[in-house]
Amino acid sequence: APIPVTRVDETAVYQMEVIPSYSSSAMSEAVVPDAMMPPAAGSLYGEKAGGPVVDFSYVGIDAILEQMRRKAMKQGFELNIMVVGQSGLGKSTLMNTLFKSKVSRKSVLAAAQEKIPKTIEIKSISHDIEEKGVRMKLTVIDTPGFGDQINNENCWQPIMKFINDQYEAYLQEEININRKKRIPDSRVHCCIYFIPPTGHCLRPLDVEFMRRLSKVVNIVPVIAKADTLTLEERDFFKKKIREELRANGIDVYPQKEFDEDAEDRMINEKIREMIPFAVVGSDQEYQVNGRRLLGRKTKWGTIEVENIAHCEFAYLRDLLIRTHMQNIKDITSSIHYEMYRVRRLNENNTVVAHANGIPEHHLAAHEM
Repeated sequence: APIPVTRVDETAVYQMEVIPSYSSSAMSEAVVPDAMMPPAAGSLYGEKAGGPVVDFSYVGIDAILEQMRRKAMKQGFELNIMVVGQSGLGKSTLMNTLFKSKVSRKSVLAAAQEKIPKTIEIKSISHDIEEKGVRMKLTVIDTPGFGDQINNENCWQPIMKFINDQYEAYLQEEININRKKRIPDSRVHCCIYFIPPTGHCLRPLDVEFMRRLSKVVNIVPVIAKADTLTLEERDFFKKKIREELRANGIDVYPQKEFDEDAEDRMINEKIREMIPFAVVGSDQEYQVNGRRLLGRKTKWGTIEVENIAHCEFAYLRDLLIRTHMQNIKDITSSIHYEMYRVRRLNENNTVVAHANGIPEHHLAAHEM
């Protein structure tokens, strides 16, 4: 039976509030100093007496950065995030917390009594978000029904099919003779996989899903509702998960083989030591010591979502948005999509060659 795919496009524009991160470097804005700016045309040859001293060795190549920034600001950006995990792990809440807006399926399509679907449905919702003049089309892809059945055999297949269908749609647009100037990008850039906070080990379902899907998409595993674990249980669970990922050959984002240089490797090693992120999501604001912050109020205190002493939400947010968003998109395009494209074009060449009666041993040139 075909997998029902529902796509709802939201046109609401959210003005987002910026909360400074623990990492100042992540939010530092690229400001071109006055000394680097090209000199004004009138003062280039010192026409004005007593004008500033002009550097005649300056060519102005650095102005390309400003040109690229202006072009990018005009075009806007696209980000497609998929959330996968069984019901009740806080997927919708975490997405709303990440973008400080009502972006989840449950927030937008508020069904009074939504029943758990018998098969996995892929639901995709798009929003236009704007912050400090930067426009981004955010698409949140939800997978209700995943892992909720008694028999969860092969429940990863509809998700794999959806991801490959997006690659196929992009490929078909790309190989058109008269193709669009800018191909709409519906490819899944990142899959956040929610692990239940059992404190013991990964379930066979978790291992099977991540083992298969890590080959076609960037997977970022998170421990959901991490406030249900003590700090000792959390550390043990994270260590156990990292061991199981290694033992099963599961390569989650950021992958070692895609580190470009020593600096990247150093930054990414720190992230790999923290994975999976133990996160807590909340869209409730509370007053704590005169400050308004997102958190979860309990009888014994308030869990502050953005406080790195309480949970690792800030690290996840910085990875996905403030430091590695462009890298996540680049790896999707240059690695995962490229592998799909090569495989598909090889299949097509093989089919055409057989149709033309070319013997199979002459096909080696078409294969990787």
